[in-house]
Amino acid sequence: MSDHLTGFRARLQAGPTAFAAWCAMREPAVAETILKEGFDCAVLDWQHGYHDQASIEAGILIAQAYRKPAMVRIGVGDFAGAARFLDWGAVGIIAPMINSAADAKALVDFLKYPPLGSRSWGPMRAMGLTGLSNGEHLERANDSSIVIAMIETREGFAALDEILAVPGLDGVFVGPSDLSIALTNGATIDPLYAEVDAAVQVIAQKTRAAGKIVSAFCPDGKRANELAKLGYTLLSVGTDGFLLRSAARAELARAKG
Repeated sequence: MSDHLTGFRARLQAGPTAFAAWCAMREPAVAETILKEGFDCAVLDWQHGYHDQASIEAGILIAQAYRKPAMVRIGVGDFAGAARFLDWGAVGIIAPMINSAADAKALVDFLKYPPLGSRSWGPMRAMGLTGLSNGEHLERANDSSIVIAMIETREGFAALDEILAVPGLDGVFVGPSDLSIALTNGATIDPLYAEVDAAVQVIAQKTRAAGKIVSAFCPDGKRANELAKLGYTLLSVGTDGFLLRSAARAELARAKG
C-alpha cells in the first residue's frame, strides 16, 4: 500500500532516475497540476520558495493522493523543522549548506532514530499515510527515510569524502548555482559553468562509489537528461515557476505568429 513511500529510498539507490517536480509556489493546485504530468515525486522548496507550513502539509498530501513521494528542501540549519516534515509524511529531506562531516552528523542526528541518530518520536501523520504500526514504523524508518546533504560550497565539495562517510546520510544533492558562485569566488552564477560541470562528474563518481544517492537541481530537462546519464538518480526539471513561464512564453509566441 505504501511502497511508493517506504520503497522510494531503495529506488533512488538502484535507479532508474526519478524526476522531481520542484515546487516553490504556495498554491497546492500548482503541485497537483505538475504531478499529473508524470513526475516521479515532488520536492517542496521551503528554503527559497513561497511556502508556509500549511502549504507544505498540503503538498505532502497532494503527492500522496497521486501515490507520489514528497521531499522537502529545508532552510539552512533547520533540522528540527525537518524532523517535523518527516512526521507529516515527507519521505525525505534535502538540507542546504552542509559544509563538513560535523554538519552532516548533526543532520543525521535529528532525522534518524537510534542507533544512527536521536530523532524524537511523533510520526502520527506519517504512519497514517504508510499504514504501518508503531513498531513497524520504528523498525523501517531509518531504512526508508531519505536524508540528503546539499553540496553547494567550496568547503562542502572539499569535504565530500568525509561527508559521504557519515553513517545514516543517504546521499548528496548538488546545488549548481551556489556552487558556481563559490568556485568562482563570486565572479559568476552559472549552473552550467565548466568548473561546476567538472565537480558534478566528481561528485557522481565518489557518491556512487560510496553506495549512496547522487542527486542534483537541474535548470531544465536537457540538463536533467545529461546528469541522468552520469548516474544521478534524483533530478529536478526546472521549477514550477520556470515551467509556467516557459509554457506562457511559448503559447504567447504562437498566438502572435
